[in-house]
Amino acid sequence: MLKNYLWIFFISMIPLIELRGAIPVSQALQLPVVQSYLVCILGNLIPVPFIYLFARRFLEWGQDKRFTGKICTFFLEKGGHAGEKLQAKAGNGLFIALILFVGIPLPGTGAWTGTLAASLLDISFKKTILAVMLGLLLAGCIMMAGSFGLFKAVM
Repeated sequence: MLKNYLWIFFISMIPLIELRGAIPVSQALQLPVVQSYLVCILGNLIPVPFIYLFARRFLEWGQDKRFTGKICTFFLEKGGHAGEKLQAKAGNGLFIALILFVGIPLPGTGAWTGTLAASLLDISFKKTILAVMLGLLLAGCIMMAGSFGLFKAVM
């Protein structure tokens, strides 16, 4: 049983997969709903402070290096441009926009991407952590409902 919890814990830490992949795995392993939900949320939250504190610094550091320069510059420029557009559209609703960006389980969204975007937008650490946590709670509920087949009734 502990082995299965460790599996979903580590799956939820993987970028792009995150809890969106870990929750269906937990239900395939027939783990209890509440416990697996909490383990997946915790596993997905652990990398968030590190991404916020170090991703932007790494991109800025790697921007003038031979092998990483192009990709780091690309992410900084694209992220900065996209962030400016998002701020212009969302205005004061940037916090809610970040919650929804993390919380709606679509490809390319999630805690990793949302935290990176927040660090590029200079959103405060506390607001970022809170928005990502609320977004993960939302995403977890959506994925758990999907794992039970609740969306089949709607479609």
